[in-house]
Amino acid sequence: MAETQIFEPDGRAIPYVDERADGPALVLLPGRGLNISYLGPLTHALAEEDFHVVRIGPRHPRAAADRVVSMHDLAQDVVDVMEHLGLASAWVGGHAFGGSVARMVSLDHAGRVNGVLLLGVEGAVSTDELESDVSEIPAQARDAEVESMQRAALEATPELEWSSLAPAVPVLVVQGTEDRMTPPSNGEELRASAPDRVSVARVESAGHLFPVTHVGATAWPIEDYLDWD
Repeated sequence: MAETQIFEPDGRAIPYVDERADGPALVLLPGRGLNISYLGPLTHALAEEDFHVVRIGPRHPRAAADRVVSMHDLAQDVVDVMEHLGLASAWVGGHAFGGSVARMVSLDHAGRVNGVLLLGVEGAVSTDELESDVSEIPAQARDAEVESMQRAALEATPELEWSSLAPAVPVLVVQGTEDRMTPPSNGEELRASAPDRVSVARVESAGHLFPVTHVGATAWPIEDYLDWD
């Protein structure tokens, strides 16, 4: 099992875990106020199928000025880690807020993104992911220190700048049917806006934390869609 590393370009402290394998490359980003540890079981399930999975967490601001960021800045953090690892391109995805950052990466750095994976789709209304299915969130997965920065990044970035779909980039949505924080209707609306590029897979009877509670059911459509066996 790979260990968490810290990449510090220009003083930014960006945690990441690189699970190298021979298959398709996939970058996974955590939800708001959460760190990359809770995505470990999903990563391991995909790594067992030879996916090269890189988990990238939110930067940790060292000073007040470092907290003044936009979604563009958070997307740049992702690309900087990819560059550091020599990863020319990958599928980029994330859970809820992490998926919103992934969409920003695809818009700002289309040449680095083979496709976008959305584990739940954020809508226009901001939600509190730390209050969703609280008992299912491992205590060590919480990273409340960065939550205010992430909220500020959303507020500083017009919604259309991160929520639009990059031209010609395929999108896979995996969503829990009982998710109250990123409800399935968000994914269906996204698919209706671009049915030629957006596919939706449902995880039955699963809430917001389906990447933790339904690991196998989350991994299977990813493996199937990326067509790796």
